[in-house]
Amino acid sequence: MGIKAQGVPGQFGVMNPFYNGLMKKTWIAGGLVAVALAAGGGWWWMQRTASQEVQYRTGKIERGALQAAVAASGAVSPVTQVTVGTQVSGQIKEILVDFNSEVKAGQLIAVIDPETFEYRVRSAQADLDSAKAAVLTAQANELAARAQVSSAQTDLNEARRTHDRNLMLVSKQFIAQSEADKSNALVNTTSEALKVAQAQVGVSEAQTQSARATVLQRDAALAQARIDLTRTRITSPVNGIVIKRTIEKGQTVAASLQSPELFIIAQNLREMQVEAAIDEADVGRIRNGQKATFTVDAFPGQTFEGQIAQVRKAATNVANVVTYVAVVHFANSDGRLLPGMTANVRVVTDTRESVLKVPNSALRVRIAGVEPAVDTPAPKTGATEVAGNAASGASSTNAAAPSAPSTSTPGQGGGQGGPGSEFRQRLMAELNLSAEQKEKVEAVYAAARPRFMQLREVPEAERGKARERITGEIRAQLAELMTPEQKPKFAALVAEMGARTVTRGRLHVMDAQGKPKALNIRLGITDGTTTELLIGPNSPLAEELKEGTVVITGTVSSNNAPKAPTATVPRMGF
Repeated sequence: MGIKAQGVPGQFGVMNPFYNGLMKKTWIAGGLVAVALAAGGGWWWMQRTASQEVQYRTGKIERGALQAAVAASGAVSPVTQVTVGTQVSGQIKEILVDFNSEVKAGQLIAVIDPETFEYRVRSAQADLDSAKAAVLTAQANELAARAQVSSAQTDLNEARRTHDRNLMLVSKQFIAQSEADKSNALVNTTSEALKVAQAQVGVSEAQTQSARATVLQRDAALAQARIDLTRTRITSPVNGIVIKRTIEKGQTVAASLQSPELFIIAQNLREMQVEAAIDEADVGRIRNGQKATFTVDAFPGQTFEGQIAQVRKAATNVANVVTYVAVVHFANSDGRLLPGMTANVRVVTDTRESVLKVPNSALRVRIAGVEPAVDTPAPKTGATEVAGNAASGASSTNAAAPSAPSTSTPGQGGGQGGPGSEFRQRLMAELNLSAEQKEKVEAVYAAARPRFMQLREVPEAERGKARERITGEIRAQLAELMTPEQKPKFAALVAEMGARTVTRGRLHVMDAQGKPKALNIRLGITDGTTTELLIGPNSPLAEELKEGTVVITGTVSSNNAPKAPTATVPRMGF
């Protein structure tokens, strides 16, 4: 057994070279796997670090024309359309026109059954004849009463003569006193009879007047019945074309509290209008005389032109959305556009030529930790420009280009050449101010500068009201300097400049180290895609923000960055 025990190690000892080689290969494979894992982990870490770096989308500042427009929708309708109704009730007997029928003023277009109204006319005529006969009867009674008065007067005269004679005979004692008393009583009786006859004449006269009034009443009733009979014949009140008919032959219409609608007649389809619903945020930019274009679905690809004729002050509130109606007049000479078509209206409110434009997306960028530097105000230039802005009535809101909260002072980032300077230049040039007026205008602006500079110390929440208060005072002072001939032009200039929108905004550019940098800027009009960038020639931003400057329009999320591929590790054999 000792020999077998010694043989086993000997047998395993014979297999040691093979076992040692296998172990060597295994360790080499493990080392290669470890190297591969280390390399993959390093590559993944580098990619992860790169993916965490913020990447930006960029755009460029361009120069070109810019149009600010207001979009709305409305319905095409005739300038004048008349609703034809009826003031009497009855059954429709005849309809003489149909849709699209051209009619003339006074033309018969429908007939209501007149039989009932004809009988009313006859009845009213009979009542009138009866009243006239009653007048004749009253007049005859009046004549009889007057005759009775005449007879009573005669009897009274005879009684007085008899009494006077009896008194004479009594004085001569030819007759007894009783005879005189009897004649005196007869005088009194006939006198009262005369009074009764005269009263009867008054009654007869009153009856005659009443009968004549009844005649007038019956005559008016006859006239009313005849008018109602005439109203059974429906006629067109104007020249035009029938665009709507709501009745059929044999239909009964009832006119009670209001006249039922029978027809709608458009007076003229060659001159039409679009009643566009303008949002309350845009109605301030709409003025009479502005050019407008619109399209309709019936004629795709075609644009029609019109003009703002009226902005109605009546507001419409639907689901807390307030709109105002702007009436766009246009010529429909070929008659293609029909009433009721839906029109998509575009009103150009302002136009700029060769201005700097920045993408609207760049104005909405906000980068955490990047804030604009506080600019040092330019007292003279900035205050002058703000005063000009105030005098021109410039607004401080712009829905299309949201502005960042601003801590800048009046005049910041503006420089010269803004709306205020433009207002002053146009005020001097277009109103032909005299030398004395120009001096006074300069004095108004000079007095306003310190007040606008003091706005820096006013809290942000109260700054707007304070600026508006100063603005109103400046406008009032400038208006007092104008002559009666200049005041209408001044008012028109204030209204025109007041429609121009100026607001504050924030723009991000890349500095020399490739880091984002925020700048406070002034913005003008927008077309919904790009916004006017107001940079004066003397502004410190003139060199930094110019045509071709790259601006940040957005950031690329780190989730969109390419991910490191997962390393494949071979399975070990043990």
